[in-house]
Amino acid sequence: MNGETAHVGQRVAPGDKVRLNGRLVQMKTGDTRLPRVLLYHKPEGEIVSRDDPEGRPSVFEKLPRINNGRWIAVGRLDFNSCGLMLFTSSGELANKLMHPSYELEREYAVRVLGEPSAEAIDRLRAGVELEDGLARFNRFLEAGGEGANRWFTVSLSEGRNREVRRMFETVGLTVSRLMRVRYGPMQLPPNLKRSCCRELGPQEVQALIKSLAIQPLNRKKPQQD
Repeated sequence: MNGETAHVGQRVAPGDKVRLNGRLVQMKTGDTRLPRVLLYHKPEGEIVSRDDPEGRPSVFEKLPRINNGRWIAVGRLDFNSCGLMLFTSSGELANKLMHPSYELEREYAVRVLGEPSAEAIDRLRAGVELEDGLARFNRFLEAGGEGANRWFTVSLSEGRNREVRRMFETVGLTVSRLMRVRYGPMQLPPNLKRSCCRELGPQEVQALIKSLAIQPLNRKKPQQD
């Protein structure tokens, strides 16, 4: 080691040069592996939990096996909601993706029953008071619809329980479908079928981690159509 004969129990530090039979040995210090990240297209009718007294289907049943660890869900979608979910093998990455300080936007396609009044839409754009505090969308766009259904595209930077549904209920609107289409920089791939998942490649994981390093500086103002 470092040009001298090594002895049993000798410690190797970063920067030390170790040769075996004259060949330089590439030493790795610490765990430099990237965390694994999955995109999952959750259908309605699955619960985001490993244990359910009612025995309902779990999203974890559809995920690939992972060695020496387990998949950690990034946030939740309720039983009747569908769309994009993220899973990772890293608790640290999961915490960053969910921590309020990073203000990662969640975007949803929302279908409601009935024709919303102008007053209801104005209230949703301005923000509504829920039992756990004021809630306001970052973005609220009308997305068309026909018959008894109307679609909206909304986004917010919080993850309170059933927040989107409760906001619409406050103004008398019933959400008949709620689909998450984006979580932070990750979009739901259009070719990812329901109940299927896709693992991010190394470059995609690195890009995701890099985006978190600058995310707290990118504070966006609410947008309206």
